[in-house]
Amino acid sequence: MTNRRPIGGLSHVVGATDAPLLDLTIPALLAQTASRFPDHEACIFPKQNIRWTYAEFAREVDRLAAGFLKLGLGKGDRVGIWSPNRVEWLLTQFATARIGAILVCINPAYRQSELAYALDKVGCAALVTAQNFKSSDYIAMIRALDPKPASLRHLIAMGDAPDGFLAFDDISDDDTSALDAVTATLAPEDVINIQYTSGTTGHPKGTCLTHRNVVNNAYFTTATMDFSHTDRLCIPVPFYHCFGMVMGTLGSVAHGATMVIPGEGFEPRETLQAVHDEKCTALYGVPTMFVNEMALPDFDTFDLSHLRTGIMAGAPCPREIMKQVQRDMHMTGVTIAYGMTETSPVSFQSGLDDPLDKRVGTVGRIHPHVEVKIVGEDGQTTPVGTQGELLTRGYSVMQGYWGEDAKTSSAIRDGWMYTGDLATMDDEGYVKITGRVKDMICRGGENIFPREIEEFLFTHPDVAQAQVFGIPDDTYGEVVCAWLVLRDGASTTADDIRAFCKGQIAHYKLPLHIRFKDELPMTVTGKPQKFIMRDAMLADLGQC
Repeated sequence: MTNRRPIGGLSHVVGATDAPLLDLTIPALLAQTASRFPDHEACIFPKQNIRWTYAEFAREVDRLAAGFLKLGLGKGDRVGIWSPNRVEWLLTQFATARIGAILVCINPAYRQSELAYALDKVGCAALVTAQNFKSSDYIAMIRALDPKPASLRHLIAMGDAPDGFLAFDDISDDDTSALDAVTATLAPEDVINIQYTSGTTGHPKGTCLTHRNVVNNAYFTTATMDFSHTDRLCIPVPFYHCFGMVMGTLGSVAHGATMVIPGEGFEPRETLQAVHDEKCTALYGVPTMFVNEMALPDFDTFDLSHLRTGIMAGAPCPREIMKQVQRDMHMTGVTIAYGMTETSPVSFQSGLDDPLDKRVGTVGRIHPHVEVKIVGEDGQTTPVGTQGELLTRGYSVMQGYWGEDAKTSSAIRDGWMYTGDLATMDDEGYVKITGRVKDMICRGGENIFPREIEEFLFTHPDVAQAQVFGIPDDTYGEVVCAWLVLRDGASTTADDIRAFCKGQIAHYKLPLHIRFKDELPMTVTGKPQKFIMRDAMLADLGQC
């Protein structure tokens, strides 16, 4: 059954099924593409002076995979990768998949205790690591682990090997004869990747994703943008997250497109230079990345005329930013995507020709082979236009959280993934994310959804960014706080903001506490960290 419009007037949609799901493992996908486009450019790393065709890339993947086998790593072993965006990360992603080892993505921003937890939680047998990134000395933090996880047998460092580490470049082996037999034992249903959730409360959970999960999500996400081998995708978003490694690298391989990686981490000038030099046709980023790119004083000197599409995800896109990206960056086909790590990640995406209102006001329509419904507090599917929690099911739902049966059972019930996101659906099947269930503010018995207030604050001409959250209050239970980033040169005051809100939104939604910030705490992927804002606000008010 295929129906991208709501069924029976209820907030329930089913994605298209005319294009079949791919029954492929990651190595089978790469082999298929390398066979079709052997001489086509696969990946370009300007900072590392690397430019490989698909044949060359597949050969380097096999050499590393053979090296992993020689170390005694194999199917089911967990291999951690702790690094910014480097070619070694990309090779490790595909080499571990070649032998059925499970790639464990470790956030480059983690510190020592977080690293120890990530390695120990899933029992990593090996760790592939960069030596450093920004202010992080990875080698020193690894050496300071006490005790080291008992499972950890191999430490592999990029660059010259420090004492106690193997050199990444020395691992590769030219004898790849055993690989095909190993790959033949793999199945699309096997877990191949563990992604740690952001862990805004308590320890992060290890999300287990299969070949089937990520191969198909990668394929359909880029298919929505009409990707082909003629596309050249600039990927400044981090590899350790699904945005980079599923929607980016795997999405490119699925269609034979070229991956262009501008640098280890996001730098607006490096990104635009890569787009300019490599004539990129597509660009990924969170809204703030696009804002920073367009704010460069010499923005007009970069040739972006080849750009046509891309993805903006991770946070809401203000209307003016979308208009500027379409006009000034030539990305008329830029799409909005929505999902979560637990759903591989994309469930909704706007189309290339969706009108502006749909791109900035919704997250698009349902992805192929995915089913979604919105339910109220009574568990019943809501009528179209009525807010509730978004539930999704289909091929994209994770296998579960590693070693967390109770949390898995709580998140996935009767096949439905409970996203924790509040949403509404219109009569065409477009979905609007209205907030997080846990972010809801209850002030004096009134339920307040921060997203609604944030969207109103965005309409103030001086407001560039806005985040709204609640803090405890003895009288009302909770009160509303707003943190704002103003546009350059603006001198708006808290009283100005209150006057702007008065009479436009209900009195109980008016922010009691307003603070102006130079920047807001965000994850590497652009998601606001409201728990940090709450703690800082309480400290500011002397309540903790």
